[in-house]
Amino acid sequence: MDAVQFSIARGDILGYLGPNGSGKSTTVKMLTGLLEPTSGDILFHGRPVREDLVGYKRAIGYVPEEAQLYSFLTGWEYLELIATLRNIPPRVFEAKTKAMLEAFTIYAYRDVTIGSYSKGMRQRIALISATMHNPDLLILDEPFTGLDVSSGIVLRQVIEQLAQAGKAIFFASPAIEVVERLSNQLVLLRKGKQIAAGNMAETLAQLGFTRLEDAFVQMAEQTDTAQTARNIVAAIEAA
Repeated sequence: MDAVQFSIARGDILGYLGPNGSGKSTTVKMLTGLLEPTSGDILFHGRPVREDLVGYKRAIGYVPEEAQLYSFLTGWEYLELIATLRNIPPRVFEAKTKAMLEAFTIYAYRDVTIGSYSKGMRQRIALISATMHNPDLLILDEPFTGLDVSSGIVLRQVIEQLAQAGKAIFFASPAIEVVERLSNQLVLLRKGKQIAAGNMAETLAQLGFTRLEDAFVQMAEQTDTAQTARNIVAAIEAA
């Protein structure tokens, strides 16, 4: 990563967009404390997170692209483990978890081992575990992976309502249409470098575009996508 700089205020949804290999995962690892920056600082409430990494991790929720859960535990047992680590009182845990499992339509599977869950079910468990402690900052790394249409719509509305409630949300994704729909802030990456950053509408205007897809294709990929598609179709149809 090279000279990446951005900020997220309460109520912001920051879309972190770039093609594969642009550095999204590296940034996520640094934001979650899994990787230390080689230069610069990550600040939380104006203070470097390295000064109190434990306290910082208590205040964030993280949903990874691939939910790595304990497959031998049931969904309820896994969430109970997370609640214990987060010091959530049992009565609060039970009420919150029941409500969220029901909302995500997996309450009936709470006593089934995670190893038998579908990818979408595991992702929903990861979402619940990341939010049950009511974090100030939510870090989402391609959170819609594996979700069905209904759960995806619910999650979009949850993200919007959390932002309205004053949460700061970092949202990394290659899905242009979802980033454009949800985000009010934008960081556009290409090969580990920051191409643009700032308010979504203002940044697009500065780049000379009205749609994020056009800006992404021109600034990030620098590829004639229409010609690429024609080449693929020509190859398919070749005798």
